Amino acid sequence: PACSMGNSTSRLYSALAKTLSGSAVSQHQDCLEQPDSARLDPIDPKDLLEECQIVLQKRPPRFQRDFVDLKKNAASNHRPIRVMQWNILAQALGEGKDNFVQCPMEALKWEERKCLILEEILAYKPDILCLQEVDHYFDTFEPLLSRLGYQCTFFPKPWSPCLDVEQNNGPDGCALFFLKDRFELINSANIRLTAMKLKTNQVAIAQTLKCNETGRLFCIAVTHLKARTGWERFRSAQGCDLLQNLKSITQGAKIPLIICGDFNAEPTEEVYREFSNSSLNLNSAYKLLSPDGQSEPPYTTWKIRPSGECRHTLDYIWYSQHALNVNSALGLLTEEQIGPNRLPSFNYPSDHLSLVCDFSFNQDPDRLL
Repeated sequence: PACSMGNSTSRLYSALAKTLSGSAVSQHQDCLEQPDSARLDPIDPKDLLEECQIVLQKRPPRFQRDFVDLKKNAASNHRPIRVMQWNILAQALGEGKDNFVQCPMEALKWEERKCLILEEILAYKPDILCLQEVDHYFDTFEPLLSRLGYQCTFFPKPWSPCLDVEQNNGPDGCALFFLKDRFELINSANIRLTAMKLKTNQVAIAQTLKCNETGRLFCIAVTHLKARTGWERFRSAQGCDLLQNLKSITQGAKIPLIICGDFNAEPTEEVYREFSNSSLNLNSAYKLLSPDGQSEPPYTTWKIRPSGECRHTLDYIWYSQHALNVNSALGLLTEEQIGPNRLPSFNYPSDHLSLVCDFSFNQDPDRLL
């Protein structure tokens, strides 16, 4: 770039540049062979944000989204835990398979789209980040986020559709990141979801963490269920399998639970009802933004495909309502902000909106379910 950046950021710029150049294979090699010390050299998030903004100079600025305060009761006595859920759109699918007819190819260039994704993450500073459709884990997210202080876990789909795309960057999957200075990992499970006793192509990661400040345990899970109409029963079976796994991991909800995911299911679907009515006593955090606290947002994804406009609510953050409070939730983009060509766009890197919530532990953990 034309502007000078001074010494502190030039090293960082080369870190960002490293994730931009070369073929996928050489990127993987580079990443795997880098000495640990180079990768663990901490990055100041402000510096990384500045780098991203330099790359994004020609793009329109980020949209303003505000947090909605949902606290009904007295303030909690610990810092809230900020959780971010986001299907970031796999690069191979965005460029190769998803047919966003109104989105210029130019807007999907990885060099810039990657910086838009990082900018969104850096703007909200989540303590825990749950992503789906991650196909640049090893060359981008793991090297950068680990240097921002996150512990990183990735579980790829066994047969990722990305692999059908020429010049792909490997399989896509779910990724989970948490700040190491806030939490200690107690237990981690990679779950390959089954449906009707068959192993499927969908996965989940579930980790039991200990909050350093309160000493409380909780479980965080991320998943991405099967897409497409006609697969409702299949999604329902996958949801049942995930709930069974989580029941055993949380000892039947003794350990509070937060589940983030792209469920590929509207609230009218069976899998949504399974989560709502589960013995784990879950509620969907984004319902709390509605006037009566009972209905989901009108959309979490909005795109235009050759078959027409698709506006759906598919993404959720579920939580144990007996043990956790939602202090606030990030408002969605308005239709006006999204614009007539919908998502993704020069302004926004994915066809799904990010969801962000601040949670606190209930003061009285022994309250009955």
